[in-house]
Amino acid sequence: MSDTVLYDVDAGLATITINRPEAMNAMDRATKVALRDALSAAAADTAVRGVLLTGSGDRAFCVGQDLKEHTALLGAARRDGTGDAMSTVREHYNPILRAITEMAKPVVAGVNGVAAGAGLGFALAADHRVVADTASFNTSFAGVALTADSGVSWTLPRLVGHGRATDLLLFPRSVPAAEAHAWGLVDRVVPAAELAAEARAVARALASGPTLALAALKESLAYGAGHSLAETLVKEDELQSRAGMSEDHAIAVAAFLAKEKPRYVGR
Repeated sequence: MSDTVLYDVDAGLATITINRPEAMNAMDRATKVALRDALSAAAADTAVRGVLLTGSGDRAFCVGQDLKEHTALLGAARRDGTGDAMSTVREHYNPILRAITEMAKPVVAGVNGVAAGAGLGFALAADHRVVADTASFNTSFAGVALTADSGVSWTLPRLVGHGRATDLLLFPRSVPAAEAHAWGLVDRVVPAAELAAEARAVARALASGPTLALAALKESLAYGAGHSLAETLVKEDELQSRAGMSEDHAIAVAAFLAKEKPRYVGR
């Protein structure tokens, strides 16, 4: 795995860190491949019960595409027709978004600075966002004559509404953490100095939770977003039957009756 993405697993929590602080954690090809592979590894590892996604440094979570590399690829494509400069959405960003949203375990974004473009997409795809008070959010795409990618056209309107999402996409601007929190774009804002500890605490709490039930909640919410109430009720029945037969449910019920705190095993 590239050193532009750090991967660490400790006590069931996988911490994935985009590690290009000198470039504000911009995504060059090596970083996109490494992030895609790290998320896939976390999703497949049964020892991992939660994921914390964050960025190195204090300036940026991720500012999206590395435009220097992108410019070079576009130049080569226009000059001699080599390569597909725009294939990165299909090859990298789409798999990254699907890995975050479809993995059967919770993903927390620890947003330590600017989240823009694809970086915004990564943050919005997470199940929970813990944000430094110095962080900000920017759609960015129209500012470089591009359309939305990294799932932003799906996630953003679901979080802030169609009208506000349209405004942010048509007129990109920096949205500070406090405003983003007021809109429901993020879940909690903490002082920048406390971000790393708070994000880790939140992610660790979820990683020690009832993993199968949390995965079912993710699946249920995703399903309900695109189906009727009647269809969603059928899905809820299916998922609840599965969760009810889990070892963690039995642990939770026994702990409740004994007036004890449950210690889940993720099964």
